This record gives sequence, structure tokens and C-alpha cells, in this order.
Amino acid sequence: MPHQSSILIVDDEELIRETLCLDFQNMGYLAEIAASGEEACALLSGKQYDLIITDLVMQGIDGLEVLRQAKSRHADQIVFVLTGYGEMYSAIEALRLEADDYLLKPYHPDELMQRVAKSLADRTLRQKVQFSGSMLSICSECKKVRDREPDENGEERWISIEQFVSKTICSGLSHGICPDCYQRKMDELSEMIRDGRIKPHDDS
Repeated sequence: MPHQSSILIVDDEELIRETLCLDFQNMGYLAEIAASGEEACALLSGKQYDLIITDLVMQGIDGLEVLRQAKSRHADQIVFVLTGYGEMYSAIEALRLEADDYLLKPYHPDELMQRVAKSLADRTLRQKVQFSGSMLSICSECKKVRDREPDENGEERWISIEQFVSKTICSGLSHGICPDCYQRKMDELSEMIRDGRIKPHDDS
């Protein structure tokens, strides 16, 4: 079953948090709400969320402190902040504290959903790449990669790096030639011409 991303919505305005919660649930996310910074920090002490959206200006523990505590517990925690037009200094401070994104109120729902989806997709990609890098097994001779999934007979198999990248991060590779390899090929070609193994093309 595919992983459902979990989102914590922190806002002391009931209409905003309830609306956001409903919107995210309709989009297939697991959404929870916190009516204050204190409530949010209590939830964070026992659970990690894929993404946190917090208002900046709240009574008591504000959004900046929610951001600090979330990042101190998990450095890769995604945190979005919501701020009003008159609170830009706080938004700048949030970015300094490594908030992943911020939106001005009133926010556009479609824009928010797009940014959330992109941030979660980027995080998943980073995690896959990090995991692959820590476990990658490459043949020293042919440079094939050991596949984590056995073949249809349950046996170990080795696949090309192109196949591995496509399977692991759902992305293909474009082929080209780097300057060093290009120069090596040109040197080999020149040597073959000098040795008479091939003749230069005559356009006359």
C-alpha cells in the first residue's frame, strides 16, 4: 500500500486550520491539526510528520518556536510557514531558521497544494538517493549494479546503472559524452589514422 504523507496544520484560527485539514484529506493526505504552538510541540515530541504547516503569529509558543523544535528533532523535517503581509520580518527570520517555504495570507489553495506536493516529492527523491548511495553495490569490472529485487526465479541479478536509476528514482538517464571521454576518443581515432587502420574521410 502506498505511503500516505502526514501533515500537521498549526494555526490558532479555527477556520483556517479546519479548512486546510479538509483540503488535504480530500487530496489523500493524512492531516492532523493543532490549535496552538504548545499543542503542536506536544505532538512533535511523540511523532514525526512528513510536513508541517504553521502560522507564524500565535499566542504563547509562536510559529518560529514550532519551526525551531521541529528542525531540532529532525533536520530534514519540511516546515511551511503562513504569514500576513505585515509580518514579513518574521517570515525572513523563519527562512533564516531553515523554513522550507512560506506563503502570505490569504494564500491561494491551488498554489499551496502544488508547493506541498513538490516538497514531498523532492524529499522522497532525496531519501531514495541517500538510501541507494549507502547500499549501492557495483561490479568493479562491468560496472553493473546489484538489484535489490530478485528475478522471477528468486535469484540475484545485476543490472545496468541506467536500469537501476530508472527503478530507484523513477527517472531515466540522458546519454552524452564528457570532455575527457571525447578527447580520449579523438586521440584513439588519430592514432588509428596514423597507424593506417582507418583512412581519413575525403570530401573531394
